[in-house]
Amino acid sequence: MFSIDIYKERRQLLKKTVGSGLILLLGNEEVGMNYRDNTYHFRQDSTFLYFFGLDKPGLAALVNVDEDVEILLGNEPTIDDIVWMGTQPSVSDTAALTGIHQVDALSALETLVKKSFAKGQTVHYLPPYRAQAVIKLSEIFGISYAEVQERASVKLIKAVVAQRSYKSAQEVSEINKAVLVSNEMHLAAIRYSKEGRTEKYVAGILEGMALSAGGNIAYPVIYTVNGQTLHNHPTQNQLKKGQLILCDCGAETAMHYAGDLTRTFPVEQKFTALQKEVYEIVLKAEEAAVDALKPGIRFLDVHHLACEQLVDGLKQLGLMKGDAQEAVSQGAHALFFQCGLGHMMGLDVHDMEDLGEQYVGYSDDLVKSKEFGLKSLRLGRELEAGFVLTVEPGLYFIPELMDMWQAQGKLKDFINYDKLAAFRDFGGARIEDNFLITENGYQLLGEPLIKSVADIEALGRI
Repeated sequence: MFSIDIYKERRQLLKKTVGSGLILLLGNEEVGMNYRDNTYHFRQDSTFLYFFGLDKPGLAALVNVDEDVEILLGNEPTIDDIVWMGTQPSVSDTAALTGIHQVDALSALETLVKKSFAKGQTVHYLPPYRAQAVIKLSEIFGISYAEVQERASVKLIKAVVAQRSYKSAQEVSEINKAVLVSNEMHLAAIRYSKEGRTEKYVAGILEGMALSAGGNIAYPVIYTVNGQTLHNHPTQNQLKKGQLILCDCGAETAMHYAGDLTRTFPVEQKFTALQKEVYEIVLKAEEAAVDALKPGIRFLDVHHLACEQLVDGLKQLGLMKGDAQEAVSQGAHALFFQCGLGHMMGLDVHDMEDLGEQYVGYSDDLVKSKEFGLKSLRLGRELEAGFVLTVEPGLYFIPELMDMWQAQGKLKDFINYDKLAAFRDFGGARIEDNFLITENGYQLLGEPLIKSVADIEALGRI
């Protein structure tokens, strides 16, 4: 945890921004993996962590803005809890860690909320992303599961986004820790990528490194020879010399702040000539996008800049033609770059995504696009000092997509369909780094991680 004062100040600002009513924040519960007592690794809700810092299951909190009262709700440990898990703190002791002095049993939650209703208070809650929370809110409010999502408080969503978007010095320090561990994971991924090993073998090493550093993985490891599939997780595929690996992995610290990096590299040590050409197109696009980062620029415009750089490179490969800016405006680049350039990052690797991408990555004046190639851009708004984000251009050669567009003759003024056959088995390439937006520009988080062809080829294999 950070200091008690940090959590108290965060809650005070939240109360001031929301203005009135009762704020209900649910912590996460344990979830059974294949039976009740064999649970998945527990992960606390990130917003609950942000305002309370309490990393244990079975908690909820009520913040009565009108009466300036904060209540932590939980169940006192039983003797069975102590037998199986050791000495456990009381709910009061847990609450004291975050500066709360009023506690109640978790079973009292529904009664307390209904009392607020009876007083005419508005009850604010965030959109739930777990079935347990949907059920609980449905029971408390006496509404259908569908209505639970519909009635989530937009005022509370916007208030949370307004706080969590700007990372404090303490948060940046935690993210730096996560990125440094992520760096080591990627160096290991390159070193261990030798013929005969499986994707799962290498991915297991990477996951173990995150755990050994005291935290966990920030998201399931992506380590694959099929990099054309954007989120393709490791399989029992045996690596072969000359294949191109796309590795997207990141560590999460013990306080749950994330790192998120991607590197693309060959099995063994040498890129083929074509792999090198494609890789350097992606690298040039990333460098151009990074150079454009600064407060006041729309990330949507940085995304378009990177797309134009990719088109220029694809023209040199003979895959595209015509004016790069026009090709991007028509969406022709999306045959090869289907996702967005980046996203916010913090306590969630896709920060606050559960609150809605429109609220987190866009604004009242900028609506998220529904077009292919833009609908997956999670961040479009103007950048501000304190934002932490990823920059991750890529090129993905998806045979089914290429076949579909070719059959339709789609955007043929920009695409040389007769040249695509040579890339059907190429896979994909992505390069990703993490940045803090500063008052005057940007700061790379973590230490620089190798990404030039020469440096990747020079790194020894184990």
